Amino acid sequence: MVETLRFTLNGKPAVVTVDSDRLLLWVLRTDLGLTGTKYGCGESFCGACTVIVNGEAVRSCQTAVKEVKAKDVVTIEGLAGDGPLHPVQKAFVENDALQCGYCTPGMIMNAYALLRKNPRPSEADILEGMEDGLCRCGAHNRIVRAIQAAAKEMHGGL
Repeated sequence: MVETLRFTLNGKPAVVTVDSDRLLLWVLRTDLGLTGTKYGCGESFCGACTVIVNGEAVRSCQTAVKEVKAKDVVTIEGLAGDGPLHPVQKAFVENDALQCGYCTPGMIMNAYALLRKNPRPSEADILEGMEDGLCRCGAHNRIVRAIQAAAKEMHGGL
């Protein structure tokens, strides 16, 4: 059913008139032109499509846009706002926590949500919190180091 839906997107009001069952991933990428959120597996397994909805990491490939009605959605484009890179983004760059970069937006968004819930995670906490994100390039150790560095910058140490 076509509906007009209102939500907050990257800190600004958003209004879309679409089939309310349309997947959030496609609304973001196609209808709103925010292509940082990636299509990976389409089955909610890889995490490339991760965005933040009301502070929680969600897979946009399995989330109908009607589920974000009147909620706050943050994509990789909105994480830093109009300022410098967010500490998680900065840590990924500084720790070379990427290779091909395809999974990076989803990894960063998942790491951001993890650090919101657990500001001082142990390495085991990070491994558990990131286990659903798939990086085929093998940057996992660098991703863990990046999250540790971001936690330190954001919250004064692990």
